[in-house]
Amino acid sequence: MTFSGEILAFIILALAAILGGVLLLNLTKVVHMVVALVLSFLSIAGIFILLSAEFVAVVQVLIYSGAITIIMLFGIMLTKHNESETSTKKTRLKHGVLLLAIAGFAYAVYIGIYNLDIASQESTLHENNTEQIGVELFSKQVIPFELASVVLLVALVGAITLAKKPDDEEEGGSQ
Repeated sequence: MTFSGEILAFIILALAAILGGVLLLNLTKVVHMVVALVLSFLSIAGIFILLSAEFVAVVQVLIYSGAITIIMLFGIMLTKHNESETSTKKTRLKHGVLLLAIAGFAYAVYIGIYNLDIASQESTLHENNTEQIGVELFSKQVIPFELASVVLLVALVGAITLAKKPDDEEEGGSQ
């Protein structure tokens, strides 16, 4: 394996994405967790750019880093949550087990990728990838695209219902 600038950029972006995920799992404040999630999303967008998938990278930044993060922040602000629930004590054993699990997973991924033998083929995926995604999405994948839209709409309605329900119960109980 030759070491190039792309590999260095991939390693940095991959480590940033992993760091964002680890911080997301270990931070206690919800807003800090969302910021760590944004770090992971932006790092993954950088990896998409390295893979010559600029459209997917822009979508990653706009939808995941922007829209979903803002929706999560609104959800956090609109729902009631107990601050004392987030202050849990972590033991050293938990951290040790977590570190071993991460190291084991990283080793398994490394071995899996290192032993992977993929025949190189000429591909035109990097040329006009936005057009290719649009043609594929609206010609062959119309039904899954529409089903995903319905599922997202149902999730949005469900989240609004869950967020609003405790207020209605309190008003009904006080009368």
